Amino acid sequence: MSLRGKDLLLVGLTLFSMFFGAGNLIFPPGIAAQAGSHTWPAMAGLAVSAVGLPVLGVVAVARSGGLDALAGRVHPAFARAFTVAAYLAIGPCLAIPRTATTSFEMAVPPFLGADAPLAGARLAWSLVFFAAALALALRPEKLTDRLGKVLCPILVGLILVTFAACVIDPPAGYGLPQGAYAGHPAVRGFLEGYQTMDTIAALAFGIVIAVNIRARGVDGTRAVVSGTVRSGVIAGAMLLAVYAMLAHIGAISAGAMPAPSDGAQALANAAGLLFGPMGNILLAAIFFLACFNVCVGLISSCGAFFHSICPKLSYRGWAFLFAVVSAVISNAGLAQIMAFSAPVLGAIYPMAILLIALSFLPPALAQGRRAYPVGMLFTGTASVLLALRDVGAPLAILDALPLAGVGLGWILPAAAGVGLGLALPARKG
Repeated sequence: MSLRGKDLLLVGLTLFSMFFGAGNLIFPPGIAAQAGSHTWPAMAGLAVSAVGLPVLGVVAVARSGGLDALAGRVHPAFARAFTVAAYLAIGPCLAIPRTATTSFEMAVPPFLGADAPLAGARLAWSLVFFAAALALALRPEKLTDRLGKVLCPILVGLILVTFAACVIDPPAGYGLPQGAYAGHPAVRGFLEGYQTMDTIAALAFGIVIAVNIRARGVDGTRAVVSGTVRSGVIAGAMLLAVYAMLAHIGAISAGAMPAPSDGAQALANAAGLLFGPMGNILLAAIFFLACFNVCVGLISSCGAFFHSICPKLSYRGWAFLFAVVSAVISNAGLAQIMAFSAPVLGAIYPMAILLIALSFLPPALAQGRRAYPVGMLFTGTASVLLALRDVGAPLAILDALPLAGVGLGWILPAAAGVGLGLALPARKG
């Protein structure tokens, strides 16, 4: 039996819900607010890193038999280290805490007075938010019924309402491009896509998606892989459509009011202009649903992975641990989490991109797989050093790398490493 029809759509909606969280809401309107009349070239860059690469990541992992198997083509030690780092990044260290912090910033302070004790409110919010997310994550095989059937359609419906209002009665046109978007909008949009973390998440979500596909009566490895790939395409198409709507809202918002500080502010401005006081309620609901859906998916995925490598602690135990740790970190605040995430993602993302790209090499060309270890050695070294440079390490010499000035200095080392790996004699056995 293969996944088809309504079941295929529901699993695709579930995967979209797991992808679409805090960063996915913030960055498209934020990019558009800065890009202005250059919005669509910037969004083309974002589409590559935040839609195309995640879909290819889902396909790569499905075809390879899991992230461990794919990363193992580099080396077993790399597979373990990279996989753990990826799950920690999209899990309790960055992405999961960000879901609670972002939803709090958009759903609570707008309704409190200026002198309200936000620290106490943030703590209370995080406890309730993660308790509810954990309750759903404890039944990962039910995520399709709970996220795909219920929460995802509500979320998409609310975004459609906001977009429709922006099209029917736009308060202004697009503004002028700002900063890097004036000269390199597509490259800047591509780099901003890192912050969604979806390419890394795509490498991790395969576990939970496979569980949900099997829960719908699909058996056999080929059928599960096929269902995973097609679900990824559906999720990618939905991401692209929603990003386009959010970008238009952000560009219109910036054209009507002074340039916002970020995408959250751009959406808040647009909601206020379009709906008045009711806009805060609409926006709070959108952010809560998006962040909550992703939080549930991430807790589930991380719990399943760490239980697989350390089964002494049950899946429920890992899920509970990640919920507690994430609740603690989320109280550091959104600004601190975002500041920490940029260099971490700058180091990890190029390696994830290369891993996905190499998975599509023809088998005859990749035989012996020297392209994997040598390419990853060059790419990882460059991306880590560039990330250290970006946080102040004395590595100005790296500025000489082609494309380093636009944040893509790792590309030439990656190409050189893969080329050298392919030129070396294939390993035997």
